Parts: sequence; structure tokens; C-alpha cells
Amino acid sequence: MPHAPTSDSDWTFLHACDSHLGTPKSYRFRPAINKRWAAIKEQMAALKPEFLLHGGDLTRDGDTHEFEYELARHDLDRLPFPTFVIPGNMDVGNKHTSVSGTIRDWDDVELNMTSERLDLFASWFGPIHWTFLYRDVRFTGFFAGVAGSGLKQEDRLWQMLEHIPQLPPAKHHVAVMHYWPFMEQPDEPEWDITNADEYDNWYFSLDREPRLRLMKHLKAASVDILFCGHVHTGRPPQEIDGLKLYRSCPAGNSQQLAERWPDADTRYGFHKCDVTESGIEVTFVAGNDQCDEFGTFGPWGHPAVEERDYSVAEEQPPLTPS
Repeated sequence: MPHAPTSDSDWTFLHACDSHLGTPKSYRFRPAINKRWAAIKEQMAALKPEFLLHGGDLTRDGDTHEFEYELARHDLDRLPFPTFVIPGNMDVGNKHTSVSGTIRDWDDVELNMTSERLDLFASWFGPIHWTFLYRDVRFTGFFAGVAGSGLKQEDRLWQMLEHIPQLPPAKHHVAVMHYWPFMEQPDEPEWDITNADEYDNWYFSLDREPRLRLMKHLKAASVDILFCGHVHTGRPPQEIDGLKLYRSCPAGNSQQLAERWPDADTRYGFHKCDVTESGIEVTFVAGNDQCDEFGTFGPWGHPAVEERDYSVAEEQPPLTPS
């Protein structure tokens, strides 16, 4: 935890997500992602914030390459301020399903996150769920993708959220998660993974029961700002029962579903959050490098390990799945 200054002056923290740092040692690589993120890191350092909240997907393929955890850990450690991190699905695996052979060209069951991978991520970056009080603002981060998984990390999630209202109160409460809690509204239906028209909704948001349970806990914990990422496309803030939801632009990776919304923001960037006596002002800062793709190799999506061709790696020796 950062050391709180004794001064009552205004101060700043940052939020970013979906930086997706990759490596040419892999079976696929997109150097444009690393280039965009490098520019954003320089911009963030110049702002001299107290700390950064990172909302997950630090890596391109950390779910199968521990080397990318090491890469991302060293990357964050070079920033001149502390970072507080939660995983994303590309870091640890996707939310759980028991349905095999879906409409995509991959087996979603094989993509389910595991408790072991979550523990491995935590060994590099710290707990995947956390909460702390800093200068009269509570900060809470959690990987809601575990909801409905039955893993031990799901039990820890609900235990933490249930306990927060008993903790010392704060003037503001800022939370960060990776998945969108919902696509449009909290009461939307359960999405069908086997329906081609609903698959993306299922993939990018929480299932109905854990979603409603989560929103209930966030209200009880007096969360007034909630950041999320995962879709790589920004949307205007949405007010819900005293909570302002920020669906964030990515800090590196390409946009998804942008064609759905006329007001979609397809830039790369991060949030600058200025804390004053009157509140928290959240400003989107566009990255200085909005470069197009270049030098990309390897497939997109979620190819099975046995379908990956590591011989195409531009840097030898290539990685091997871990």
C-alpha cells in the first residue's frame, strides 16, 4: 500500500486495463499492443500519481505462458509508482461453462480458469481480490470471473464483499473488475452460450445470478465508482443506483463490439482520477500512440494448445505452454 502523505492537498490515482503485453517468443505476437502501452506508461509516469489500478489482461497469453507473468511483473515494477492488479481472462482463463462444442471454433470448457492458475497469478502479482483504505477513499479490486465457478477463489470473493460494510467507512469507494457486470442493464436475462446471437454477451459479462448478487454487494459497500474492461471498447459512464460504471477503453489491445454502439470509444488510453474535497473527477486520457497494427503474426482468438505453431516465433527459443 502506498504511504499516504500528511497533507490534505488534492491527489491523483490512475486506472488502466487490457494492456496485453506480449512477446515475440510466443506463437503469436502483436507489437502494436506493446508500442501503444509503452506510450501510455510514459504519460502516466509524467502525471506522478499515487498509484495505478490495473483492471486485468496484463498479458497476451499468461493463461498458458508463465513467462508472460514475469514479463508483466517487471514491466509494472519499472513504473515510478505502486500498482494494484487483478487478473483478466487472458491471464488466468475464462469464466466457467460446462457446455462443450459451442458456436465458436474452440472448446469453451477447455478455456475454463483453474484454481492453480489463479494461485500462480497471485504468486506474481498478489491476491486476486483485495480492499484497502487510502486517504479516506476505499479501493477494492476483484476478479468476478470466478463467480459461479465453485473454485476456492469464488468463496474468497463473496467473503470479502460481505465483510466490506463492516470495515471503516470512507468518503468514496472505488472498485475495479475485469468483466463487464452486464451488457446494458443489471436485470438483463441469462445469456445462452450456444446461441450465436448471444455468445458475445455471455463471453463479455457475468451470468445473471452472480451479477445480481454482485450488484447487491456493491450497493451495500457504497461503491460509487466501478471500472471494468475486457471488451476493449469504451462507453459513456452509466449511472446505476448511486454507482457510476466506467466501461473502459483498452491500454493496448484492439476494440471489440464497437459496431454495436454509435457512442463507442475506440481509442487506446487510461483514466486519470483526481481526488479533491468535492469528489473524484475521472478523465479519459488518450494514449499518445494510436498506431495501427504492424508486424503481427499468429492467430487471434483462443486456439487450442495443440493447434499452436511455435515455430513461427520471431525470437528463439520459443515459449512452451506451462
